[in-house]
Amino acid sequence: MTAHTPSTEPFRDPQLPFAKRIDDLLSRLTPEEKTAFLHQFAPAVERLGVAAFRTGQEALHGVAWMGPATVFPQAVGLGATWNPELVRRVGDAVSREIRAMRAKDDRVGLNVWSPTVNLLRHPLWGRNEEGYSEDPKLTSAIATAYTHGLRGEHPTYWRTAPVLKHWLAHNNETDRSTTSSSVRPRVLHEYDLRAFRDTVEAGAVAGVMPAYNLVNGRPNHVSPYLAEHLRTWTEEELLVCSDAGAPSNLVDSEHYFDTHEEATAASLVAGVDSFTDHGTDSSQIIGRLRGALERGLLTEADLDTAVRRQLSVRFRLGEFDPSYDPHDATGEFDTPAHRALAQEAAEQAIVLLKNDGVLPLAPDARIAVVGLLADECKLDWYSGTLIHRSTPLEGLYERFGAERVEFAEGVDRVRLKTSAGAFLHVPAAEGAADEVRGAEGALDPALLAGRTDLPALTTDAAGTELALVDWGEGVLTLRAPDGRYLSVADDGFLRASADQPGGWIVQETFRLEPHGNGHLLKHLGTGRHVCVSADGVKVADEDPEVFELVVAERGEEAVARAAVAADVVVVVAGNDPYINGRETEDRTTLRLPGQQERLLRAARAANPATVLALVAAYPYAVDPAELPAVLWTAHGGQAAGTALARVLAGDVSPAGRLPQTWYADDADLPGLLDYDVIGARQTYLYFEGTPLFPFGHGLSYASFAYGDLTARAEDGAVRVSFSVTNTGEVTADEVAQLYARAVDASVPRPRRELLDHRRVTLAPGETAELGFDVPLSAFAFWDVAQDRWRVEPGGYELLAGASSEDVRLRTTVTLDGEPTLPRAVLTTGLAAAGFDEHQGIAIVDRTKVSGDAVTPAGPEPGELLYRACDFGRGVSRVTVEVAGEGTVELSLDGGPALAVLSPVAPTSGPYDYVSLSASIAAAGVHDVRLTLRGPLRHAHVGFSG
Repeated sequence: MTAHTPSTEPFRDPQLPFAKRIDDLLSRLTPEEKTAFLHQFAPAVERLGVAAFRTGQEALHGVAWMGPATVFPQAVGLGATWNPELVRRVGDAVSREIRAMRAKDDRVGLNVWSPTVNLLRHPLWGRNEEGYSEDPKLTSAIATAYTHGLRGEHPTYWRTAPVLKHWLAHNNETDRSTTSSSVRPRVLHEYDLRAFRDTVEAGAVAGVMPAYNLVNGRPNHVSPYLAEHLRTWTEEELLVCSDAGAPSNLVDSEHYFDTHEEATAASLVAGVDSFTDHGTDSSQIIGRLRGALERGLLTEADLDTAVRRQLSVRFRLGEFDPSYDPHDATGEFDTPAHRALAQEAAEQAIVLLKNDGVLPLAPDARIAVVGLLADECKLDWYSGTLIHRSTPLEGLYERFGAERVEFAEGVDRVRLKTSAGAFLHVPAAEGAADEVRGAEGALDPALLAGRTDLPALTTDAAGTELALVDWGEGVLTLRAPDGRYLSVADDGFLRASADQPGGWIVQETFRLEPHGNGHLLKHLGTGRHVCVSADGVKVADEDPEVFELVVAERGEEAVARAAVAADVVVVVAGNDPYINGRETEDRTTLRLPGQQERLLRAARAANPATVLALVAAYPYAVDPAELPAVLWTAHGGQAAGTALARVLAGDVSPAGRLPQTWYADDADLPGLLDYDVIGARQTYLYFEGTPLFPFGHGLSYASFAYGDLTARAEDGAVRVSFSVTNTGEVTADEVAQLYARAVDASVPRPRRELLDHRRVTLAPGETAELGFDVPLSAFAFWDVAQDRWRVEPGGYELLAGASSEDVRLRTTVTLDGEPTLPRAVLTTGLAAAGFDEHQGIAIVDRTKVSGDAVTPAGPEPGELLYRACDFGRGVSRVTVEVAGEGTVELSLDGGPALAVLSPVAPTSGPYDYVSLSASIAAAGVHDVRLTLRGPLRHAHVGFSG
């Protein structure tokens, strides 16, 4: 690069404020250079000595995709710790490793795309592992801690720049780029926005990433909420980075715009500052931006706004002040402290769900550890490559001694016999390197190809015995005796080549399909069947082989043999993070896969002292009635096995708490696409059934007593205090939780809502006095009648205890709020989406730029209810704004229709609204009910006369 004289370039003067330096650098960039900056891979500007820059470094629970790094528990496991200070230290360690790795590999970026603050509204969401909790307060507390750790503590220079994912209301992988989340105003403000808002306001967030989905009919990448809400929460410049490929989706899959120039311009104007599209090839985005400029859809000022936001992040990262950057020399990587922290986090994430006294295990116990995950340390899509590895089996060997531990994996041992009478054979791979997927790092691991350096499968008279696992719904993996999984590479041949199932499109899963007297073996990654040819075993579109499955041993048999001889059995069950639930794939059920249920039954039948340890990214509906103990932990990273063994042994008393409700049955769940947590009674906030295990639940090896609850309202807050005493015999952590409930609410409010919590360590007999200052705003709800937050006057019950259902103490405070007022419909009318209740309604976009309308969600009529509408001395006319075709019927207080309005002819488009009027007579305060029939968009109703 060309050398420059710092004194002539104000943007290089560290004594000037960042804003002036950014103005100076921005003024020096040409329109072409500014345009190029807007792609994820911004090029260098050599004439100014400005380096290349890329947005995006995955680091959800450790540095991901760039090779070996410290691997911490999955995000949902970090949420289960209920320990913000621990999570801050995890974020700090991750950011230090990012800096250390970048010093050796400039592919490692400092603009970190994490954490994920999407709320865990629905337990079947495929990306449940990426979020922290179903509760906005807990989510923001954990996310705030992680972002502060990622940011670092220096007042000026950031160690990394965290970007929150995924804005907004994103909880489904099914058709995720085309589905619209219908989010009513109360849910928007009280639930989905809240976790983002609290985290952004805490001051350690550099930006957000919009999600693939639409919200209220409008793609998140052109969301008006970016300007209306997000950018009002902080004075810092926020960098909004698109999700990968999402800019093209606006035209290609969503068909929201006719041209990519229109779509790109609309995204930029709405607030997207960096476009992640077409990988490292920036030419298409640059071409679209240039086209938008030429058509007058954008101005250079629009480019300036986006580039300014990017430069703000780059200046905060110290890019232009290398001599002053306190993080530039950070070299901490895989340190003893980081290894210890990974173990501490894994220990704190373990939740004891049930214990009838079998835990902790006796020191001299003979243990059978069985199950498909007993000797696994699973990684997910957002994991780094393991440097250290600990499985439950290895942890128990280390803690109790190999001579006291018996192991049975529980796989079915099978051979596959061809129609010709031969068997599939895995040839020896003499001298082959023992490669681990992703060990070299990749900017886009989706592009990593399978191995072709190993011999393809053949057939012979004896065959090779394979370990078969059914992960549910008939999705199988097949593993060779050397531990490698059968996989298919680009050339179509089957090889035993993968260390684990993985990849963007998993190439290690199969399905046995009944065919005549045998089975076809379908490879799910390619959708092709396995055939046997002269040059080897491969997948093809024709001539599929018909196999006979010859079973040498069922997994239940091995499990029963191990279980019967043990004092206690530990069944380790759960999920593989790449199969039947992950990014791009939602789960279909809460049940354990059938093979794992059979293994659990076999262990229990052979030995009643059976402990179930669920290692999973999700809740499961398991029947704990006949099990003396049940634990759950997310995939716990590199120290998972050691942590689980130490908890089972009693070296550590478990104190993880559930970050989401565990439902007892699939029938308890709402539809995956039903985002109305209020109307559908979702999450612990509104669920009225009996959960399998409630939000906040978790047991201990100690016992705790709560007392001395006091509460008083003063100086804009409610000050709450109570004591917690360890009445047990071991030192242990307790997670004390404080909830509130509005006693006589005028609208549906949560059954209880988390206000705050504290994780404390107490020795036997020790007491902690806990104090909480809860701002009055925590008691507010979004008043749709006034379109703002409001604290309702009256009583609020405060509940302190060990979970959302294990309440130990109660008291009530009375708050002076704002009284409930009827809707001033003569002044404001009724915004369509500002309803109190609805039935069969979807919220859609009023225009492509802003505003909401409503429409029937299906072929049946939709209904809207607006309570307490004040018509004053009387009105004589109603006017509705509608588009499309159909009818609007208006009635009062459940009475007959007073007006039926319908366009004479369908409007020309969904955004071409017409005003329709009719005569009515109404006075005083009434509930207004609107019934919508047909494919009609309704935006507003007004009254006059």
